[in-house]
Amino acid sequence: MRFEPRPFTGPVPFRCLYCPDCCRGRHVYLTLKDIERIARTGKDPQDFVTFSVEGDKIRFVLAVREWDLGCVFHDPETGKCTIHEVNPIICRIYPFMVSRKPLGVEGEKPFEYEGEGLWLYYDANCPGINAEEPETTIAPEEIAELGLEFEREFERTDMDGFVRLLDELG
Repeated sequence: MRFEPRPFTGPVPFRCLYCPDCCRGRHVYLTLKDIERIARTGKDPQDFVTFSVEGDKIRFVLAVREWDLGCVFHDPETGKCTIHEVNPIICRIYPFMVSRKPLGVEGEKPFEYEGEGLWLYYDANCPGINAEEPETTIAPEEIAELGLEFEREFERTDMDGFVRLLDELG
């Protein structure tokens, strides 16, 4: 399912309905901290990390199953994530999105957070947004914080760091 952005300007009720859409067919970037957190649960990076070459950078991407393009940690029977407690920052952000520039969506406006101008969105295709019986309410500040954390960590993620991490994990 394609991301359909809507401006995220105030708290939004949310309940994960365990549909498979966010865990299938998506390119999930990993930071070194993501890889380390997952690996420390006993998972082998060889089983969940793939690579993407983008220009002169190597990016680390969460592996998917070949038969349905689902995340290797998504349980297709329950719809639940088997590593939810340590899932990647991008997974903690979704079904929201943080951008450094406007996307041209009606009603969007910059969100100021820690001196940064960000544009926040949610995926209108996610059935858990504005759910009738929400588990939680997500505030823009939470997503802005995660977005900035991802940006900082993603910038520090490189092959040298990955090799050092593998050495540390032994």
